Amino acid sequence: MSYRVHDYLIEQPMDDWQSAISAWAWLLPPDATIWGISRFADVFLVMADGTVWMLDVGVGSLTRLADDTIQFQGLVEDEDNAVEWLMTPLVDDLVDSGMTLRSGQCYGFKIPPVLGGDYTIENVAMLPISDYLGSTGSIHEQLQELPDGAEVVLSVVDDDAVPNTLSDSGFPAPNLN
Repeated sequence: MSYRVHDYLIEQPMDDWQSAISAWAWLLPPDATIWGISRFADVFLVMADGTVWMLDVGVGSLTRLADDTIQFQGLVEDEDNAVEWLMTPLVDDLVDSGMTLRSGQCYGFKIPPVLGGDYTIENVAMLPISDYLGSTGSIHEQLQELPDGAEVVLSVVDDDAVPNTLSDSGFPAPNLN
């Protein structure tokens, strides 16, 4: 497979990415800096010690990927890593199906993988990046104390500000009961 890593990253015109990931403050160290953001809004971070980590917003995990950015740049070029970290086949399928992101958008799961959503075109929508990062951060913060297999009910906090379902073009900030 021949690809360019930056074709699978979101160009970062947004002025305040730190604000956009603030819903993840419960998981992220305050001194982390953003290296890049995948088209699925997964965030690649450089920690104060230089290590590179990935915030996977679909499953709510923070995973160490490399000792430094030089090692990371080599690792992300590996096809297996690109498939896992950048979801290259799914991004390619979405682009081929006509789902082309506009500025300020990312691909997001209608039903998050952590709640049983599939990694398929049918489960993906184009969403505002800030909203998606905020919603997924809120979901995972609320899920962190629940045991695996716990029943989860999503409810919309402000139904005037967001669509009423996860399948709409927006992604509501949920309140898990």
